[in-house]
Amino acid sequence: MNRTTLKMQLSEAVNIPKDVAFGLPIMRMIGREEFCMENYRGILEYTENMIRVQTKIGQVILKGKHLEITTYSCDEMKVTGLIHSVEYLEVKEG
Repeated sequence: MNRTTLKMQLSEAVNIPKDVAFGLPIMRMIGREEFCMENYRGILEYTENMIRVQTKIGQVILKGKHLEITTYSCDEMKVTGLIHSVEYLEVKEG
């Protein structure tokens, strides 16, 4: 049994949410105009048409028009604009 599987089983056994146990990002979209994210590590790229964010499990790429980070803290960010797509680039292990 690998370390990740064991950690997952332990978190489920004691009812610890996965975002807390693993530091996973929490993402929420409201329509196509608002995107909120918690548990991110940093902003890698920020333009009016693309925002690339690093998380523990990889990168999240927002593409659209008139994208703007309207709220930003070490815990949470909010992006507004017309969001065309959300892409995920996973971290490859090994």
